[in-house]
Amino acid sequence: MVVSKVDRLTRSVAFLSRLLEAGVDVRFADLPQIEGATGRFMLQQMVAVAELEAGMISARTKAALAAAKKRGKKLGGNRGVKPTAKMRALSRAALQARADARAADIGPTIKALRDAGATSLRAIADGLNAKGHSHCARQRRMAGLAGCAFRDVSRF
Repeated sequence: MVVSKVDRLTRSVAFLSRLLEAGVDVRFADLPQIEGATGRFMLQQMVAVAELEAGMISARTKAALAAAKKRGKKLGGNRGVKPTAKMRALSRAALQARADARAADIGPTIKALRDAGATSLRAIADGLNAKGHSHCARQRRMAGLAGCAFRDVSRF
């Protein structure tokens, strides 16, 4: 595993220890190669300092938020429009219409894949990918992991 900086991997000595005990070979772009007992000791000390720094940042942030709240500052801010019941219903209807349109688009392909013997979500996802159906953005990024958009294909 190649990591840019030690604190990008973890700020937990316990996690680093488990990682090293599992035999994971870790290389850091900002450090020379760390090997042997001395290297492991130095690495754990660096992570301990990062863990301390994270704790101090957390404490300062909590103190600043508490002080702001004590001064009467409203925390969190407005996250935008609060949807009314009508807006939520329209949103649900629009999402359902998109889902129904997508199901109508890929339904025949899923049925054909199932008829051809595809029984697992992975087999169905692979079949859809092979036929050019990009069924999920995450699916495309993860290059081949199945099932992110197909929880219930039994209706096809």
